[in-house]
Amino acid sequence: MSRAEPTAETPFEEMLKSAMSVIENGFAASGDLAAAFSRYTNEFFIPYLVSTSYFQDVEQQRIRKADVKETVDAYQGLFNFNLSLWMRAMEGASNAFSRYVSVEAKRTFDAMAALASGDTGALVRLMRRKAELAETLARRYPEAIDAIAPEYGLHARGTEIVKVDETERFLLYQVLPTDPSVEVRTDGKPVMIIPPYVLGANILSFLPGEKRSYVHCFANQGVPTYIRVLKRIEESEALQTMTGEDDANDTRRFAEAIHQRHGRGITLNGYCQGGFSSLCNLLSGRLDGLVDVFITCVAPMDGTRSKGLSGFLKDLPRRFNDLDYGTKTLKNGNTVADGKLMGWVYKLKSIDTESPVPAFLRDLLMFARQPDGEISIGKTAAALNYWLNYERFDLPLEITKMSFASYNTPITEDGILPVRLFGQKLDIHRIAEMGIPWLICHGESDDLVEPDVALAPLDFVEAEVSAFPKGHVAIATSWSHPESACALHTRFGEKQYRGPVRFHLDLEG
Repeated sequence: MSRAEPTAETPFEEMLKSAMSVIENGFAASGDLAAAFSRYTNEFFIPYLVSTSYFQDVEQQRIRKADVKETVDAYQGLFNFNLSLWMRAMEGASNAFSRYVSVEAKRTFDAMAALASGDTGALVRLMRRKAELAETLARRYPEAIDAIAPEYGLHARGTEIVKVDETERFLLYQVLPTDPSVEVRTDGKPVMIIPPYVLGANILSFLPGEKRSYVHCFANQGVPTYIRVLKRIEESEALQTMTGEDDANDTRRFAEAIHQRHGRGITLNGYCQGGFSSLCNLLSGRLDGLVDVFITCVAPMDGTRSKGLSGFLKDLPRRFNDLDYGTKTLKNGNTVADGKLMGWVYKLKSIDTESPVPAFLRDLLMFARQPDGEISIGKTAAALNYWLNYERFDLPLEITKMSFASYNTPITEDGILPVRLFGQKLDIHRIAEMGIPWLICHGESDDLVEPDVALAPLDFVEAEVSAFPKGHVAIATSWSHPESACALHTRFGEKQYRGPVRFHLDLEG
């Protein structure tokens, strides 16, 4: 008996099959999008709940002692402040949705036009792609973020670091080259890199295996490269109670160890908040005779010039512009600044782009813009989100007060910083008296530490300036690649700016 030949599907059967595929993919996309959006919502609102708890604890004490009129005025101001944030969040959500629709509109229009002419294939492909986008955002993207951990940071695979010294608060590591053809010049000029407290040290060793690492830009030029790393605050009571004076003394100890190893003056290089604390340490005199070159990158030198964060703080009623509302008490009774809450404050400042809806649509659009075919997840995006998700640390309260002061009190007209160390005023003119060359690097599109904030010292002393494209961490991520347009060991741009590594190498002789 002969085998029956398969029969072709009828138009009705083909249409039914297409309809079932569209429905199936639509349900899959809806479920994954809901799961993904709930993650973005949780990331935003969990810190909000924590902040509410702190707020209630502080207000239970203050409201009993405060004048009634003062309390009413403060709460009215807080209501207006929250209303303004809500309106900005709604506007940001609307703008983000418009951007997403503008990208997806053509695909949707083409699919509907094809359906009107009897072709169901385009609609099936469109819904299949939407399901793939939703699955990527809900499942593949979080998995890629977690999977990047072994390649990210100072302890990434293939990255060798050597502990040189330590105190109760810090570790000093030497970072060795990842390029096997490079040897460290032991008689070369050393650099000591001071990372930010909030962002952590790992952002400066972003993806060493992908040649995106700020510290390795120095090490792979044969420069003796050292980085000061904060210990885990939950394990060190000395760190929990650390002061600015402790920071200066520990930095001096490490500088002495480096100087003893190489017999050369040290380049002190502070990134972000590490730049401000490095300036304070220099002005205190504790690094005299050890440091002879200074580099700062996107460092907040006078936060009152910030249109973003400082403006945000000024809009907040004065009563609530207080670190007590972001302070948590540890089991041992020590108080520290809640690092995750500090990170959330930056989200509030940029609520029009960082609230759940805009953030969700921004990441969805990142994948939607890719051409049809398999949706790829770049290592850079995964590593950035790993940093954002897992690298928020509690901070010593006294150190946080230094940063808080710099965003609420300007440098005086005669160049005095708003903080003191060892009971001394910190006069920025001292840098000129010391004869230390200073390179100030800033990001042209930095909305966290705007150019005016980083360049404030120019009102008082001379310094060389290098303006990098992009934002706050681009120097450590985009431009740390040796083949990038603004590679750190080169001159770049029309004005031939010197990258920090180039600046250091040119002064090595």
